[in-house]
Amino acid sequence: MIINKTLNVAELTVELIGRLDTTTAPQLEAELKTSLNGVDSLIMDFAELEYISSAGLRVLLSAQKVMNKQGKMVVRHVNETIFEVFEVTGFIDILTIEE
Repeated sequence: MIINKTLNVAELTVELIGRLDTTTAPQLEAELKTSLNGVDSLIMDFAELEYISSAGLRVLLSAQKVMNKQGKMVVRHVNETIFEVFEVTGFIDILTIEE
């Protein structure tokens, strides 16, 4: 998985390319842990994310908890397969998802 980060003042955009699974989730978790200090808006861009596993969902939940305390988190450009995972797992009610 490739992680591209863009920081614009206090807004961090994280673009994920590839698969967010058991192998790559720790990489994203580490990147977010070192990047969220001082951020009040986190945008997760899933335009090129192909797959998400339960390990990836756990990282999203952790990021959402952090951002609930210091601002907001939005997930954008979710494909149909990942959207279905969000629906089945109830993440549709936890995350803010935009087109």
